[in-house]
Amino acid sequence: MNIKTHQIGNILIAEVISTEIVINNIEDGLELVGNIYFQGFDAVILNEINIVTNFFDLKTGIAGEILQKFSTYRIRLAIIGEFSKYQSISLNDFIVESNKNRHIVFMNTTNEAIAELLKV
Repeated sequence: MNIKTHQIGNILIAEVISTEIVINNIEDGLELVGNIYFQGFDAVILNEINIVTNFFDLKTGIAGEILQKFSTYRIRLAIIGEFSKYQSISLNDFIVESNKNRHIVFMNTTNEAIAELLKV
């Protein structure tokens, strides 16, 4: 895993770059939050391919546990990818609500994610 830094004005965004799954479980997610927090980043961009598929099944609780930590530490998160393949109504509703609240957002591209994360 590598971190590509995007600094726009005072905003420091970490883009996680990896060809492997970075978050396999809750502990991996918490470790990522801690690492990002202690490096002073304001926000993170993470590709959906770097997250275990169970994350997107809200019944597992993985997403809730991890996303709560991002909220607690006030680190904004953008997950990029193609989410229409998930047939879960609850996940689709969650994505819509998250995008309205803008702390955790689901975008299609890195450029869209950066633009959204710059909105305060």
